[in-house]
Amino acid sequence: MPCRCPERLDPMPAAPSWPHPLLHPAAHVRAQFQRWWQARLPLTDSVTLTQRNVYILPTRPGLMLGVTLLVLLVASINYQLNLGYLLTFLLAGCSLVAMHVCHATLRGLTMHLIATDAVFTGATAIIGINLENRRPSTRFGIGLALLGSSHWSWTDVPAQANATVHVAFKPERRGLHRVPALTAETRFPLGTFRVWTVWRPAAQVLVYPAPEAHAPALPLGEPRAGDAAAAPGPANGDYDGIRAYRRGDPLKLVVWKKAAKADELVSRDTQQVQRHELWLEPHKTGLPQLEPQLSRLCAWVLQAEQQGLDYGLRLAGLDIKPAHGEAQKRRCLQALALCGA
Repeated sequence: MPCRCPERLDPMPAAPSWPHPLLHPAAHVRAQFQRWWQARLPLTDSVTLTQRNVYILPTRPGLMLGVTLLVLLVASINYQLNLGYLLTFLLAGCSLVAMHVCHATLRGLTMHLIATDAVFTGATAIIGINLENRRPSTRFGIGLALLGSSHWSWTDVPAQANATVHVAFKPERRGLHRVPALTAETRFPLGTFRVWTVWRPAAQVLVYPAPEAHAPALPLGEPRAGDAAAAPGPANGDYDGIRAYRRGDPLKLVVWKKAAKADELVSRDTQQVQRHELWLEPHKTGLPQLEPQLSRLCAWVLQAEQQGLDYGLRLAGLDIKPAHGEAQKRRCLQALALCGA
């Protein structure tokens, strides 16, 4: 018998006020504060570090050093040890100098974002940062990473010179993504203080759909306007026909698969190519959902470009006329990445 729901149900327990039921309220408040604080930071692709955007706090070794200095001072006062006073104030002076040197390592440094190339979904995007040092001394032990990440890239910036650091992140979906917030820090020279800054770049990264791993062959070519008598070719991507190889034919027109099987060089007939147009459209993929359709279209774009074919792309409200080349590939991939955005 079909199961019927009871007329009265016990009330559902109240949902917690924080986003995840396992997240502690204090952690939720801290996360909200971090989002609010980051939203106050300006969006810029070039930033110069000053007193206003460089922060400093002691590290655990630094706190232990402070406790040690306090114990030495109390012991020296209690036992009237002149050498104890000397050691205590000597270590305290070294700590103060180290704090100044640590803060000055980042202060005055200029960071420039290097343009990030477009990537496919699931691939790693590489962020390049150029560090410019205008002072006449080297800056040691500077690390950069994504905010909240534990993977650091470390470098030294020579005096009055530049250094380049690369940081990687992996976007999980297609579209136009803002470069994640970055952080730079140093603990030079003693590791007793941590000096850091947070930087929000304004640049964006274009993420293409992930191409289908084993996409089927290209769809049939369509007759050009005014050439309705031309019949579409086979669905294996060679809809333009083949002929015997002629000396001087470009290598991209050679059908290597057929040459390997028949031990005979054959080329695609470029005159037949002009009678058909290859149009890539979502309904030709045979898939019901948008994301798999875009993934297959992405694979077809790469396949047609590899074969040197002219191809066009039709999406909702967008027609890219048939052509080939790097510019055509970028136009089509960009349209697929931004489809539905």
